[in-house]
Parts: sequence; structure tokens; C-alpha cells
Amino acid sequence: MSDNVLAETYTRPTSTWKFFLSELKPRGNPWTIFNMISIPTVIVAVVIIVIRFMYGLSAVSNVTQTMPWGLWKGFNVVTGVAFAGGAYVLTFMVYILGLEKYKPLIRVTVLNGFLAYTFYAIALILDLGKPWNIINPIIGNSFGTSSILFLVAWHFMLYIVAQLIEFSPTVAEWLGSERARRNLKRLTIGAVVFGITLSTLHQSGLGALFLMAKGKIHPLWYSEFIPTLFFISSIFAGLSMVIFQGSILQKVFAYQLDKDSDENHNIMIRGLSRVCAVAMFVYFFLKIVDSVHNHTLGYLLTPMGVWYMVELIGFVLVPLLLFVRGVRLGTPFTIKLASIMALIGIVLNRMNVSVIAFRWDEIPRYIPSWMEIVVTVAILFVQIWIFRWVLTRMPVLRTMESMTATATTK
Repeated sequence: MSDNVLAETYTRPTSTWKFFLSELKPRGNPWTIFNMISIPTVIVAVVIIVIRFMYGLSAVSNVTQTMPWGLWKGFNVVTGVAFAGGAYVLTFMVYILGLEKYKPLIRVTVLNGFLAYTFYAIALILDLGKPWNIINPIIGNSFGTSSILFLVAWHFMLYIVAQLIEFSPTVAEWLGSERARRNLKRLTIGAVVFGITLSTLHQSGLGALFLMAKGKIHPLWYSEFIPTLFFISSIFAGLSMVIFQGSILQKVFAYQLDKDSDENHNIMIRGLSRVCAVAMFVYFFLKIVDSVHNHTLGYLLTPMGVWYMVELIGFVLVPLLLFVRGVRLGTPFTIKLASIMALIGIVLNRMNVSVIAFRWDEIPRYIPSWMEIVVTVAILFVQIWIFRWVLTRMPVLRTMESMTATATTK
């Protein structure tokens, strides 16, 4: 980004209305490869969504009465929530444990978590047969208090509010309201404690949903400990996303970072890798103990058993060893490779539990339609759009003072 663009970005118009209009204007080169791919994809997805609400879920999706959990729930919700787990883990490390060296990662991680939960909640509406019933747990029409989904719904809603409060001081800085920033800052610790509590509950709560499907999930993936496994996996999934995302931001938004950012980033991801390695070891150990306890080792000789070993060995044990190696040798590349493999492993596990190993013996097998895939990709694109818009305008990667100072000197 040129110096002129930076100066234009942080010079506030005198009128609030003009300020908002100026912030909505696109910046930089609009003809990037990402924009040329994402814009047509989103347009097609909008058409598909219109068809879905006009003609029903079956018009665009391959889900059935016997296989009601498709790609939108399995990936957007069950997998996506694990990826957003970095927010509650990092806020716990910084605000509760006092590990201040990770504080530079807080704002961008909370922003990512807030956007992820918001978009995945919106995506959930697409996969409901009667989407208007999503408000029932809130307005009191058939509360469904005996359902795990009742707890998950409220946890989602309250956690989105908690993350919004955590991020609100950044918005206040962007708007130039110091008084609002100070007042909102006082709410941060309360919102953090509340958010951490909600996260530990709904991360495991998503796993508890599958306790009711014992006869429908393949024995290798079903476990009475699945709530605990979902919670533990959200720890290394969230931190792996922080490592992966941070590595990209170091390149794309290098103009917003100081000269020591690369070194500091490597120090931080090395520390996060230790947490990932411990969490993955506990997860791997529990999976082995669970297989022995439930006498499911015999299934390893079946085709589904081979697929299970691909997930457990290839994308849990191998990245675990890579994290350990990366921490010992201090090699950022090894750590970043381990984070990518860990993220793939989470996708495999969550998709296996909710889609692939769910009704694994059903004929015909569920295969997502091309329209489901397009909508899923489009949701990710829109989330990236907003994420990028916020990073280029708000003091997320650096303080407002440094942004203003940069604009003044330029």
C-alpha cells in the first residue's frame, strides 16, 4: 500500500457522515486474483440462497431425512467453531494467566472469532428446514430446554455478544471516541471471563450433541468422551489457526507492522506451539485409551479403520511431532507446517463425526452438491472481505496513535 493511501486512510473528515462514506470506499487495487475469484462466487451463492428459500432445502442440497447433517452444519458450524477457539484460549492466557507477550495477538484473534461465530450462526439458518424457528429458544415458543441445542444456541448468542464487547474498544478508537473507549475497556475483563466460560461449555456442548447418535456414528468415532475430545481439540485447533493466520498477516499486512514484528511473531508462535503440542498429546492419548476401553481396535482392519488411521496418525500424531520439533529447534517453517496439518486434521475429525462416519453404512451415501460447496466457499470469502476491511481501517494490528503518526509523517 502506498504512502498516499495510508495518509488518506487515517485522515478523518470533519463530518461523521463523510467519515463513514470515506471508510466504505474500496482501497487498493480491486483487480486482485482473490477479488476476481471471490466476487463471482459470492454472486452465484446469492442466487443459490434465493433458490433455497424459494423452493426449499432439497432444491440445492443433498441432505435427506436420514442424513440431515450436511456440509453446511458439518463444516460451517461444527468445524468452524473449533477454528474460532483461539479467541477464548488467548484471552485466557493473556487476561487470566497474565502472559502479556501474547497481547499483540488479542485483537486480531478476537475479531476472527467474532466474525466466525457470526457467520457460522448465519450459515446455520440456511441448513434449517424451518429457519424461522431459530428464534424459538429466545422468544419462548417451544424453548426446548431439555435439548443440548438449547444450550448451544444461547451460548452462541451470548458468546457473540461477549466477543463484541471485547472488540468494542477498538471500534471506539476507530471512531475517535476516547470516553467510549475508556468505558468499554472497563467491561473487558468481565466479558473475557464470561466468554471463556461460555466457550468451554459450548465447545464441549457441540460434542455432547453426538452422544445421542450412538447407533448412527461409526464406533471408531463415537465415544462417551466426545465432549471432552471436542473441547481439547478446540484448543490446538484455535491456536493452530492463530499461527496460520498470523503467518499470512505478516506478509499481507507487513506495512502495518514494525521492523521487529517477524522476530516477535516467531517467539509467540513458538510459545503457542508448546500449548498445541501438549493439547494434541492429551487428545491423542485419550483417543488411544478410548479405543482400548471401547474395544474398537478390531475395526482398524476395515476400510473405515484405514481412514481413521489417516486422521489419527497422519493429522494428529505427525503434526504433534512437528510441533515438538519446531519448539526444540526454533524453526518457524516446521511450526507453520504443523499448524496447517493440525487444521486439516480438525476438518477431517469434525467432518467424520458429523458427516462421513455418520450413517456410514447408508446407501446411497451423502455427497454434498456443488451448490452446497459454492455457498460454503462464499461464506468464507465474505468473512475474509470483512476481516480485511476491518484490518485496513481499524487499529487491530497496531495502535491508533501509530496509525495517526504514520499518516502525519507521510
